[in-house]
Amino acid sequence: MKLTISLFLLFSTLVGAPIFAVIAIATFFLFYISGIDFSAPIIELMRLQSMPSLISIPLFTFAGYLLAASKAPERMLNLSRAMFGFISGGVAIASLTAAALFTAFTGASGVTIIALGGLIYPILKAQKYDESFSLGLVTSTGSLGLLFPPSLPIILYAIVGKLDLNILFKKAIIPGLILMAAFYIFAWLKALKTGINTQEIRKEKIFSAIVDSAWELPLPFLIVGGIYGGYFTASEAASIMAFYVVIVECFIKKEVDVYKDLPSISLKSLELVGAIFAVLGAALGFTSYLIDEQIPEKLFSIIHNFIPGKLFFLLFLNFFILMINMIEIFSAIVIVVPLIVPVAVNYGIDPIHLGIIFLVNLELGYMTPPLGINLFLSSGRFKKPLGEIYKSILPFWLITSAVLILITYFPNLIGI
Repeated sequence: MKLTISLFLLFSTLVGAPIFAVIAIATFFLFYISGIDFSAPIIELMRLQSMPSLISIPLFTFAGYLLAASKAPERMLNLSRAMFGFISGGVAIASLTAAALFTAFTGASGVTIIALGGLIYPILKAQKYDESFSLGLVTSTGSLGLLFPPSLPIILYAIVGKLDLNILFKKAIIPGLILMAAFYIFAWLKALKTGINTQEIRKEKIFSAIVDSAWELPLPFLIVGGIYGGYFTASEAASIMAFYVVIVECFIKKEVDVYKDLPSISLKSLELVGAIFAVLGAALGFTSYLIDEQIPEKLFSIIHNFIPGKLFFLLFLNFFILMINMIEIFSAIVIVVPLIVPVAVNYGIDPIHLGIIFLVNLELGYMTPPLGINLFLSSGRFKKPLGEIYKSILPFWLITSAVLILITYFPNLIGI
């Protein structure tokens, strides 16, 4: 019977069955063969309603989708170009900045490549950046911003890993800025090498871009500053952002119609939220089984026999997480995190440090051949063969890998 159920679950996964259904069936089966009451998974599912950070997921997701449906992405890009265009490589730096902000607010790399990539790519080409650099930058932009509030993966990781979301938000910002700075430097060096022309400083253009973005401009300072300054929690920040974005985009900018557009935007955002909640609810029952059967402790005993030291474990951990994240991130978080957190703690790794390692691996996994989701999205969006995308992403992949090594082995240098 065990073999039959296992083969059935494997087959269901391969043919595309919903991941939450596979997890739920596996969970009930594991409780059944262990002789544990079936009510345990249901009780764990009910714990969802008692999680204080859970409300931030639908609110931040809704606000992000609403921003994406307006002309806010275009205004972000125009403002970034006006602010950084006079620097060598300024257009590329502006593109990276706008994409990072957009990814942070929407929480989805694919939305950034599809919505913002279509604006960034022709601008880079018009500035005489070569094809490979332009493709690589646009493809990598989908990964930037996932370490900045109100990133959805950070929220989900904090819930599953049972961490303080406010602390994780604060600790993730510096690594995120370091990664952004590394990309900036590469763009600057590329512009110097190829002789990309800079734009003149035009005060009237900067002023016009600021005025045009005046309502969206306070958002990063409001959310990040409010959480960092301790003025409100992440859940309260989600409520404030959702309310603020509705007022701005629907009533001030009037780019989203309350009756015609807002209901469909709400439904689209809830499709993603519903999928996440379904997986999360099923995974909580699975996590309960892992704890009851002391699976993490047994796993640590096995791994410790082959990987005795912390440094080698971190190397193994990065490789393992990268392979998982390259396939499907949300499922990876809810399934893998409950397993690796106790094992990592036994190796003396701080859970917050582990969370940031996981999230940077997520950014890397999105653009890692052959299965990185951003590679397929970029290939489809810009009608380029995957081989060309793989080649273009290599410098950005190496930069992200270098930052990951810094974060993994020298956390004290960056305040983690």
